[in-house]
Amino acid sequence: MSYKTRKKVTIALTTVMVLLATGSLAAAAEIIPAGESYTKAIFAVGAMVAAAFSIGVGAIGAAIGIGSAANAACNAVGRNPGVQGKIMMTMLVGMAMAESIAIYCLVVSLVLLFANPYVSYFLG
Repeated sequence: MSYKTRKKVTIALTTVMVLLATGSLAAAAEIIPAGESYTKAIFAVGAMVAAAFSIGVGAIGAAIGIGSAANAACNAVGRNPGVQGKIMMTMLVGMAMAESIAIYCLVVSLVLLFANPYVSYFLG
């Protein structure tokens, strides 16, 4: 990778990280009453980042799984068109299983944001 490309990628990633961090802090600023500690804000920002990471990784994993299932099904139908129905059924079941991972990650993200079980440990 050339120096210019590395520089552009570094600037882009830094910009995205700054935007993500400031957005979370701005959303968490409403939690802090005047004169209180920042423990609630830090905990809220951590929960937001963890939820975003969870759904991001889950969506990427599901996309890779669905893409590979469709790729394999297209290759199999191209080799043997006579069994298209069986291949299609197997592909759809595999895609449903891969999509369920994204739904589980969405549930984890929603639990972290709205029903966080660690609130009592950190905020007393």
